[in-house]
Amino acid sequence: MTTATKTSAAVQRLRLRTELRRARVAARLTQKQVAEQMEWSPSKLIRIEAGEVGISVNDLRPLLSTYGIDAPGTVNELLDLARSSRKMPFTEYRDIYSKDVLDFLAMEASASINRTFQPLVMPGLLQTEEYAAATIKTYSPEASASRVERMVEARMLRQEILDDAEAQFFFIVDESVIRRLVGGLGVMRAQLRRLAEYAAQPNVNVLILPFSLGAHVASAGPFTIFEFDEAMPAFVFLENPRASASVSTAPDVAATYLETFWDLEEKVLKDSVPEILLQVADGLATGLADLQPPTAAQP
Repeated sequence: MTTATKTSAAVQRLRLRTELRRARVAARLTQKQVAEQMEWSPSKLIRIEAGEVGISVNDLRPLLSTYGIDAPGTVNELLDLARSSRKMPFTEYRDIYSKDVLDFLAMEASASINRTFQPLVMPGLLQTEEYAAATIKTYSPEASASRVERMVEARMLRQEILDDAEAQFFFIVDESVIRRLVGGLGVMRAQLRRLAEYAAQPNVNVLILPFSLGAHVASAGPFTIFEFDEAMPAFVFLENPRASASVSTAPDVAATYLETFWDLEEKVLKDSVPEILLQVADGLATGLADLQPPTAAQP
């Protein structure tokens, strides 16, 4: 599936569900009233407005009539949105991912600007297969080998968007992310070298938040901000330890997190990042000793 297809489907479904909800409210109809008039179950309309499912052209035409929308230009525009939003990205992984995660993946594939702050692990878009497998097994120890394999497969598929030269990516990672051994020395060394390669791409910005900064405004946890070329609000995703996410499109929330991200950008290491990463990778080759308590003084 091409990036263009992903972008069209995800963005168009979002636009369509927004317009349909707005039209129903303008018509002063409840979801129950609309469902009764359309002879649908209430859950069908709820799922359409939530973006969980698409809507066929045959269903959309009478729905627009119910809302009193009959201007040819408006009708044709909404029908086009319905046609282009039928196939969402990553739906083949709905057996392993929740709706929250699938929504996140759809927005990720559609965004023109991706800003991610990650203080815990390497961002998924930047992970090697081995690092991804190690983190998935840690967060989901009950997952079968086949499930882990499919989750790694999906994570690698996501990374195709990094090849889109028109999209911009900004990743701020805590220094602990590049120093914590995940999957062993070999896995971590390979991960840091891969990260150095990404950091050298013109559309990918890898920034490191140093230990020396101390406490900072984003200490509460990881977040991602998606911005779009089209007339759509920014999306803010707040990730929890189980890899699901809460989302907000409220302008004040997006503004707050953008300000937080920009504040962090003023304090990060941003020069010679590929060289820094390779230096850390080479340092890992000798191994790291665990912290030990001081030896008690002899009497």
